[in-house]
Amino acid sequence: MTDDERVYDEASEITAKDGAVTIKGPDAVDVRLTPEAAEETSNRMLEGSMKARGQAYFNRRRPK
Repeated sequence: MTDDERVYDEASEITAKDGAVTIKGPDAVDVRLTPEAAEETSNRMLEGSMKARGQAYFNRRRPK
């Protein structure tokens, strides 16, 4: 796995200030979003996390 494919196991920090949402996470992630962009990002992350959980579940259940 290259650095570009690294998977982190720590959650990002989220704060709201002056009408913007700030996301700070691993690998120097530091993003400011409008509330609307933050909501859509949240929806997309939730959908992605559910898909990833399903993939992990079914990958564990595959017969060898």
